[in-house]
Amino acid sequence: MADEAAPVKASPHVYAEKTSGGNNAYHNFHNDFVHIQDPNERRRLALAEIDKAPFGWYHVRACIVAGIGFFTDSYDIFAVSLLNTMLGIVYYPGKGSLPTSSDNAIKLSTSAGTVIGQLVFGFLADHVGRKRMYGLELIIIIFATLGQALSSGSPSVNIIGLIIFWRVLLGVGIGGDYPLSSIITSEFATTKWRGAMMGAVFAMQGIGQLVCAFVMLFVTLGFKEALSASPSVKQCDGYCAVAVDKMWRTLIGFGAVPACIALYYRLTIPETPRYTFDIGRDVEKAADDVKAYISGKHEGNPDDITRIQAREAAQTQMAIPKASWSDFCRHYAKPKNGLLLFGTAGSWFVLDVAFYGLSLNNALILNVIGYSTSHVTNTYEYMYNTAIGNLIIVLAGAVPGYWVSVATLDTLGRKTIQMGGFIILTILFVVMGFAYYHISSNALLAIYVLAQFFFNFGPNMTTFIVPGEVFPTRYRSTSHGISAASGKIGSIIGQGAISTLRTRGGTLENPNPWMDHVLEIYALFMLLGIFTTLCIPETKRKTLEELSGEEQPAPLPVASSSSHGGKTAESL
Repeated sequence: MADEAAPVKASPHVYAEKTSGGNNAYHNFHNDFVHIQDPNERRRLALAEIDKAPFGWYHVRACIVAGIGFFTDSYDIFAVSLLNTMLGIVYYPGKGSLPTSSDNAIKLSTSAGTVIGQLVFGFLADHVGRKRMYGLELIIIIFATLGQALSSGSPSVNIIGLIIFWRVLLGVGIGGDYPLSSIITSEFATTKWRGAMMGAVFAMQGIGQLVCAFVMLFVTLGFKEALSASPSVKQCDGYCAVAVDKMWRTLIGFGAVPACIALYYRLTIPETPRYTFDIGRDVEKAADDVKAYISGKHEGNPDDITRIQAREAAQTQMAIPKASWSDFCRHYAKPKNGLLLFGTAGSWFVLDVAFYGLSLNNALILNVIGYSTSHVTNTYEYMYNTAIGNLIIVLAGAVPGYWVSVATLDTLGRKTIQMGGFIILTILFVVMGFAYYHISSNALLAIYVLAQFFFNFGPNMTTFIVPGEVFPTRYRSTSHGISAASGKIGSIIGQGAISTLRTRGGTLENPNPWMDHVLEIYALFMLLGIFTTLCIPETKRKTLEELSGEEQPAPLPVASSSSHGGKTAESL
């Protein structure tokens, strides 16, 4: 029996050395288990330490580092409608608005770039590492944001073409942030509060929208004198046009500020422990493995010979399958896994088809709350009403919905919130669609606010969180990227194809005769979301290994020799 208990392959004199720290947001769990030689046991104990860690300030800091990216993403996406308004005033004098084709092209260009970023960054994060990719997306966002803010037309280059180019590039960076921030947060989070941590990261979208509306308000107030001199946006020229040109450049350029603040912390994050064990299989790696949550001190590099020996042992002893194209196909060929990917991708797709369609009623909603732009007397009032109206819309339902989700994700559960959200949204869209011409404007306002709330206290939140939890580490980022890209494709279809149906047969008296039918179509997609939700599991209070089917049981206690003081491997 003594022979059976002997270590396999690894030399009894080969011990790991401690690794260096990173920054204040991440604790180095690697050093806590350097005395364990079996890589599978080291993996189990280290991941259990992360899963059971009490919630602390280092978790808060990690959420802020990831959340600033989503703040920036949301700011830049929300700013596009305000950007288009001001571009129309500056570059189309006499008309005061962009052509419909240019307006749609600028809005959809960001979504197109986002699809590319989600797929590419999702794939690369699984193949070259989360650490190597994290921060690169912020560099792209900063570069593209500054490029937009400094763009100017010329006789040979149209300003609209330049803005589209920069927004496609911006979309690539925004898309990369989705899988990276989700899986890095989930892989470092404690199991008990993982939903709240991931939700808090995503909820920064609401704060980004809010800040964008405030920046728009402040720049409008700052140029009040110049804007007030123009009787309408069609006659905004000279001093007024220069003011609006400065306004949109300031609004867009400000989006790079939080990204610059977060860039250092993203570039110095650790590699996640799960990536280190399951994909890197390099249990001795230093700063590239698991940087510190709390300690920021560098403690040196491990011995190269020890690192090579441990890696060779891990290649044969690790029980987790290696990632490969054949393994990917084999994994998702299993009905259970294939349905899971269909559930996350399908839910995100049907959600985003209707999520962006809700903004079709913004003009009517602004009129109801008294901030319509149709009866203003000068350009200042037009811009002021636009800023205040957008501020109210964000505060009405979006921001409360995000944070109610954060408070309840780990108690009610992800699946319950998503299912309830889809059911309520189906009812709301059915009422809006079939009773569109029979309900008052105030009633429509109430439904609008409820829909905003239950989008965010519902599937808009959970479709981001669940794909970051349910897939195995070796395909977690790729699968999240596929799910997120499906959602963004849905938004392109919702904005570019379905929403345009509302003008079918339109006249001057009734420009949107098909609005009710468009809302009915969105109701159908919300109904489909109920069925796609059935394909996902409940993930609250379960470890990532439980959810992905890769949980390894603790070894049975085995009596050791007297030289070890009678302790088992587990007691060590």
